[in-house]
Amino acid sequence: MSTRLLICDDSNMARKQVARSLPDDWDVEISFAHDGREGIEAIKAGKGDVLLLDLNMPNMDGYQVLEEILKQDLNTLVVVISGDIQPEAHKRVKGLGALDFIQKPVNKEKLTEILLAYGIFTREKSNLSEDVNVLQKSIVESNNNDVYVKAELPKIVKPTPIALDSETSIADDYYILTPDMRDCYQEIANVAMGRAGDLLARVLDVFVVLPIPNVNFIEVSELSMALSAIENRESTSGICQGFIGAGISGEALLILNDSGFKDIAALMNFQDEVDAGSELELLMDLSNVLIGACLNGISEQLDMTFSQGHPVVLGLHRKVSDLIASNANKWKKTLAIEISYAIENYNIKCDLLLLFTEQSMETLNNKISYLLD
Repeated sequence: MSTRLLICDDSNMARKQVARSLPDDWDVEISFAHDGREGIEAIKAGKGDVLLLDLNMPNMDGYQVLEEILKQDLNTLVVVISGDIQPEAHKRVKGLGALDFIQKPVNKEKLTEILLAYGIFTREKSNLSEDVNVLQKSIVESNNNDVYVKAELPKIVKPTPIALDSETSIADDYYILTPDMRDCYQEIANVAMGRAGDLLARVLDVFVVLPIPNVNFIEVSELSMALSAIENRESTSGICQGFIGAGISGEALLILNDSGFKDIAALMNFQDEVDAGSELELLMDLSNVLIGACLNGISEQLDMTFSQGHPVVLGLHRKVSDLIASNANKWKKTLAIEISYAIENYNIKCDLLLLFTEQSMETLNNKISYLLD
């Protein structure tokens, strides 16, 4: 009898990566869930003997799914696959009943090793011999999200080129985000965000609350609008740092709510009085952790390296719109990735924005096309 496997992740690219990473000779019937609520319903419908679960999802996140499984006493074996790799995340999911934890992007050997270790998959029970394993699994999703295993793994079809009207330049084609492209950029940002959050969690010995990254093409005039949630909070302080590598360049902006300085100083065991000089030092330390780790996470996934420029202070204790205005002449249309970090039980909130230049888009889109293959 086939094992009924449920892959629960809000990213289409991540779901397909996980499905492709399953053991080649596993007799398995796969279903997909796009968020935690769908996942719970699928388990209750008998589609989840085994659940491969993401943590960072809309509607109901992975932690809430694990809590609901315990509450309803649902019969499923859970392995978490997530970009949130903080030590506390590992501890919490195991405390909620998950068997194990795998970091994104998923590694096929690691996944197989865990499935074997817990007896979820056994080679002896396989219906296919090792010699016959030249066939790959194909994932065919039906209207009700059921997925069946067949021969030949089809490639994800690249987005069809979008016809441009006479008033649109050829270059404008690079500013059109298809659903697959947006999903890919968001998943890349999600993994990179997790790396940076993990480093911050270790440095401060805290738990970092991670959001779903926001990805958009925007005009510079829309940048302040995109940051309206920060604008409404309080005065802020910001740092900007340029980066460049392999035909891709941009700037990273870190914007911190001013009320967070006191808590950050306490967490870093800062002994001196928190004045303007020490605030600047703390802001620099925070930007070194988050910007560096996030850019490294992106560069690893794109198989390239970034060189970072010297950080530049945009201002202390100012409105977000003022911080942006001081550098607005550098940006026109941009791919903007926004990540809002928060520290659990502390009044620390900071927003990291990665702004990629117009000239970077052709290279970036070519890079992610390999991930979409």
